[in-house]
Amino acid sequence: MARTLVTETGVRQVQRRTVALLSAAQVFGGIGTGATVSIGSILAVELSGSSVWAGAVATVMTLGAALAALPLASLADRRGRRIGQVTGLSAALAGTVLIVLSVVSGVFVLLVLGAVGIGVGTAASLQARFAAVDLADDEHRGRALSAVVWAVTVGAVAGPNLIQPGTVVGQALGLPPVAGPFVISAAGLLVAIVLLFAGLRPDPLLFARELAARDLAAREPAAEDHVPDGPTGRPAGGDVQRTPPIAANKQGPRNPAGGSLKRGLRAVRQSRPAILALAAVVGAHAVMVGVMSMTPLHLQELVAGPGAHAGHAASGDVLVIIGFTISLHIAGMFALSPVMGWLTDKVGRTETIVIGFVTLLAAVAVAGFGQQSTVAVAVGLVLLGMGWSAATISGSTLLAESVSQESRVVVQGVSDTLMGAAGAVGGATSGLILSWAGYLGLNIAGGLVGAVVLAAAFVTLMARRRSSAAGSVGGSVGS
Repeated sequence: MARTLVTETGVRQVQRRTVALLSAAQVFGGIGTGATVSIGSILAVELSGSSVWAGAVATVMTLGAALAALPLASLADRRGRRIGQVTGLSAALAGTVLIVLSVVSGVFVLLVLGAVGIGVGTAASLQARFAAVDLADDEHRGRALSAVVWAVTVGAVAGPNLIQPGTVVGQALGLPPVAGPFVISAAGLLVAIVLLFAGLRPDPLLFARELAARDLAAREPAAEDHVPDGPTGRPAGGDVQRTPPIAANKQGPRNPAGGSLKRGLRAVRQSRPAILALAAVVGAHAVMVGVMSMTPLHLQELVAGPGAHAGHAASGDVLVIIGFTISLHIAGMFALSPVMGWLTDKVGRTETIVIGFVTLLAAVAVAGFGQQSTVAVAVGLVLLGMGWSAATISGSTLLAESVSQESRVVVQGVSDTLMGAAGAVGGATSGLILSWAGYLGLNIAGGLVGAVVLAAAFVTLMARRRSSAAGSVGGSVGS
């Protein structure tokens, strides 16, 4: 039997501790991102002296996260999840220090460099969801991944709310009040780094490879136990899949270009479920960011009237409406993550992808056709967050189990890179679409993207069910 030296109970205990540590680190580490998003645009205008640079911090953070995804995945592939996570969060810690220095010195470039560091930390936080499933069994992968995703909610909510206490901290330390929130962020990131560096032992990725090597060694003598290349489907209960065990390589991947985009895409192309999973994650993110990023502008014009500017909005109820709507959207993205994880495990990966994109289509329909109502737009944004959550959790889970263990970490890095790129493209093009076709046109464009992925998921689901039905008929005839 495999795993003779490590019992199944022991593996489950390591898995539970891993998920708990990753979730705690997400809470403390997320505080830094929340504070930067909340007041980064204010600092950018103040330090640069021009409103033209208001979006610089958010843009640089997004690009930093996208560009760091593959290098961090490659590092994790060579050294393990613990080193990859600690490195990414350390970059974020350095970023918060640079932002504090930028406030003290008034140097805008330091703010931009600090935002890059925060973006690298964001990439590490995204990859934490994959670390949660390295040791998870088939029946609990979705729930393990969703638990870490849900933990982001706490940091995302806490970060903005620490601005006022942060000013007190800044004054107590003799710093400008606006630097205080980043001092709290740095403290949170330091706690997260210590938790992961000291507690994430054994490393979940390296431990999973060690167990896979033992499984392979136990199976090799028996020819009838040969496992074919590629994932195989579970007989019933959705599309949970098992990948063949790969011998551990303690010296890192055999391919020196382990973090390359080319290698990851090649691994994805070899697996149809992986192609669907990647399309689901990237497509859902593009739709979500494209619609969400332009909703504040639409609400501002809807409430304050066409041609209203931020200065006019600040004197009325517009900011309250915008803030409340975006808060509901964030709640839709993260608060129901455990439910989406449960659906992924119980209903099936592809089935939950379908549910996610149906919800996204409902979201753009409600928000687009109800564009003259702030309530309808808010409901649409909640559905948009829920659809993103379902598609991202189920797609990420399917992706993690649809490629070989040897390629898994690099493929996950490719997923996060393309996810970030899709968000950047969606955010950049949404303004053009809004100005050309209006808010309804923007939602229709998002719906077209979602419909393509939904059709692919539906075709995959129907094909699998026909194959399963044909197998059942064949078995009955043979008996």
